[in-house]
Amino acid sequence: MILTRLRLLLELIRFSHTLFALPFALLSALLAWQKKGTFSSGREEVDVAAVDAGSATSFWIEFVGILLCMVFARSAAMAFNRLVDRRFDAANPRTAQRHLPAGLLSAGTVWLFTGCCAAAFLLTTLVFLWATPPNPWPSLLSVPVLLFLGSYSFTKRFTVLAHFWLGASLLLAPLAAWIAILGLTDLVIPLTLGLVVLFWVAGFDIIYACQDAAFDRQAGLRSLPARLGVGPALRVAMACHFVMVVLLAALYVVADPLLGNVYLAAVAVVAVLLVYEHAVVKPSDLTRVNHAFFQVNAVISVGLFVVGLIEVLRGR
Repeated sequence: MILTRLRLLLELIRFSHTLFALPFALLSALLAWQKKGTFSSGREEVDVAAVDAGSATSFWIEFVGILLCMVFARSAAMAFNRLVDRRFDAANPRTAQRHLPAGLLSAGTVWLFTGCCAAAFLLTTLVFLWATPPNPWPSLLSVPVLLFLGSYSFTKRFTVLAHFWLGASLLLAPLAAWIAILGLTDLVIPLTLGLVVLFWVAGFDIIYACQDAAFDRQAGLRSLPARLGVGPALRVAMACHFVMVVLLAALYVVADPLLGNVYLAAVAVVAVLLVYEHAVVKPSDLTRVNHAFFQVNAVISVGLFVVGLIEVLRGR
């Protein structure tokens, strides 16, 4: 029964969707480790295991800490979102079979899970105090971060900008990963990457919300598709993704010389994938939203991380 309940909880929070934010956090971490790397002979040669401020032990503390913080923070936020929205989920035919409205999990169980994940996140931020040098910023910022993530669950009740609030929540992933390694220094790079994530997430969340435009109007929820209509909302999503590509190009400039030609080629591929995403979702046919939402965006996030890893390994 414990394993079954755990499986249901992981399904509830769509644990597999951690793939959306985690690769960007790890990409930011790669850039931060590069920033701390050794440079010689005018060529940037990076050893992520031997950074100038610490040792391999410090590297592993940072890596494991970032990984666990991402998982626990996202799990707490997603579970809380399901609790807050369970009344709307029950009334929406598309979501009525989710775990809480369908009775597969009780609210008490999900509250307990949310609290455990939140507590685990707060405790995990303390591991950065064992890095070299000790980094207090993750623990100092942990409560504000958790409150901001949780506040997203209420935004559709009062603003059509909820999609951008969600994007800002995921913006925190690369920003927090950078701060966990370098503290509050050189924040232009992670902020640029974070803005990439903000407009990327806002764009695909608008696309996803098109499925519920009619229900949102009826329920009094505020979303761009409910306010503008599906067609105009899809155009806003397209504009968001255009801004995302521009910001990806800007990241190449602000992160110079940490990223190279492989990254630029990846930006072009991302642009093509986004064009495809918008081509398969039409106002008159939303049947391929899940294909665009899950498959294309997973390729984008994981692909950009792999490219960042390639850049590190090739000694940029």
